Amino acid sequence: MRTDDLIARLAAETGVVRPHAVERRVALHLMLGGAAAVVLLVVLLGLRPDMVEAAGTVTFWMKFGFTALVGALGVAAACRLARPGATLKPAFWIAAATPFLVIGGMAVVELLAVAPADRRAVWLGSSWQTCPAWILVVSAPVLLAVTLSMRRFAPTRPALTGLVLGMAAGGVGATVYGLHCQENAAAFLATWYVLGMAIVGALGAAIGPRALRW
Repeated sequence: MRTDDLIARLAAETGVVRPHAVERRVALHLMLGGAAAVVLLVVLLGLRPDMVEAAGTVTFWMKFGFTALVGALGVAAACRLARPGATLKPAFWIAAATPFLVIGGMAVVELLAVAPADRRAVWLGSSWQTCPAWILVVSAPVLLAVTLSMRRFAPTRPALTGLVLGMAAGGVGATVYGLHCQENAAAFLATWYVLGMAIVGALGAAIGPRALRW
């Protein structure tokens, strides 16, 4: 068979791709991974006992908004990188840095507002030793789910794609973990939550070249 005939046959066998097919599949796997993360959290740690009262506070929604925004930016980047040859524009990196700069600024203001003797307690909280590890554990099913979703597509930058998948999973996992964690200080979030999400992102970047290989 001649090359032209082969190309013509392959072209004839292609089907119509539904609009937003990438986004639909990633969203489905993200919801499945997120649901698994919630179940894992409830089984291993449970929900915070003051959930109703906490949901009425600004600090709770500040924490929720910060981690959820990180996850959403990761998902948006992953959907873009799922397409062959795609890359991330500088505007994305500016957007990705914004929530971290904001929470970092809030942390500085917060620490300056308390007495020097109390700053260490605000920064460390009562769970700094376990927080990053639990974010990693809770994020694991999300990272697995979104990585499996990406295997159906054709990313040409697997390490970078793995990184943003880890960013998405870390943001979602940290959001879910926040349903248990009673720490609300910006200094705590800017350090220990960010560390937990960074570990998940690094894990995604490490497994990306293997898991997303064509």
